Amino acid sequence: MPLALAITGVAQAQDNGEVEVLNWWTSGSEAKALGALKDDLAEKGIGWKNMPVAGGAGTNAMAVLRSRITSGNPPTAAQVLGYDARDWAERDALATLDDVATSEQWNDVFPAAIQDFAKHDGHWIAAPFEIHSTNWVWANKSMMDELGIEQPTSWDEFIASLKKAKEAGYTGLAYGGQPWQDTTVFENVVLATGGADFYRQALIDLDPQALDSDTMVETFDNLRELLKYKDDNSPGRDWNLATAMVINGKALYQIMGDWAKGEFLNANLEPGKDFMCFRTPGTQDAVTFNSDLMIMFETDDGQQQAMQKTMAQIIGSPDFQIAFSQIKGSVPARTGLSADKLDACAQRGYEQVKAAADNDTLMGSLAHGYAAPASVKNAVFDIISSFVNSDMPSDVAAEQLAAAVQSATS
Repeated sequence: MPLALAITGVAQAQDNGEVEVLNWWTSGSEAKALGALKDDLAEKGIGWKNMPVAGGAGTNAMAVLRSRITSGNPPTAAQVLGYDARDWAERDALATLDDVATSEQWNDVFPAAIQDFAKHDGHWIAAPFEIHSTNWVWANKSMMDELGIEQPTSWDEFIASLKKAKEAGYTGLAYGGQPWQDTTVFENVVLATGGADFYRQALIDLDPQALDSDTMVETFDNLRELLKYKDDNSPGRDWNLATAMVINGKALYQIMGDWAKGEFLNANLEPGKDFMCFRTPGTQDAVTFNSDLMIMFETDDGQQQAMQKTMAQIIGSPDFQIAFSQIKGSVPARTGLSADKLDACAQRGYEQVKAAADNDTLMGSLAHGYAAPASVKNAVFDIISSFVNSDMPSDVAAEQLAAAVQSATS
């Protein structure tokens, strides 16, 4: 029986003209960005019930969502990433947003790489909030100036600058030792080491020969070198606490998606003056991305259906796309918008995203649910975190990575 047939309503708490939204936006900048949606809904007379589930990359949130769905008590909507949206669509759990998409011309304004996940069987099943890209470095500008470090443009220059910071007594790399963060850094190193074609072969096509190749061994060698510059207290650290290390002058760099920029902006810091943003050296010709999607769950409640459509219309609107990215650190998922109101990092990032889309180098992030299904992602998480937290040789890591992916796809 399709899952949709088992869902006859939504949470009782939603019966008073409010939407319940499951999400994992719990950091300061994330909560502030989500507040922009809450405020826009309030202007239309729609109440808000927040259901936050802490945990980067949404792993914890997806576990809670599965429990809610299984019990026949879905929220009105949920923040998800690419393959999770596909999963719920294949289970016939989602409302379609075709009416909104048609009236707002979504087919013409969202990149194909986003539509691949926001549509299912030709129907729109999700509203894209934004595009985040994961191959960014965030740097403390005053520390760079103090140490005489110019923005590195190659991997060797990047490592040399980290070494310089360490020799001066600073932590070179602010690092959060959680599986999704380990893998975010790893995929940056894959792209920097092997280039866009290798990234696609290994992490999107899941080619066994690429996964257990000399290039992958070199990738693990480069990752091992990079890890020399994190501090000993990194295990378990949340991503925003690592960002705070850069903000507070405790570390030189952080490799993280551009949601990290939201923390800098929330601290009233200015790009180019207080902090620097640049693509991870060696990855300048490509963009690895994720996009937060809002899925709406099937319901026979007419009021909830109307509120779902209103929420989708707001999320996809030009004004909201700009306002949300201003706070969140992202760039709009819609193309063709003026970037004048975005900060300098976002203006550059928006142009890079559009160029990558045109050049077929806008590629899904594995760590953030856009390169491979959850079974593969979780298998990779295990291998990468095992490597980070041990002395595992690089050739063994490559061999185990290939085996883990094969097992997850068989």
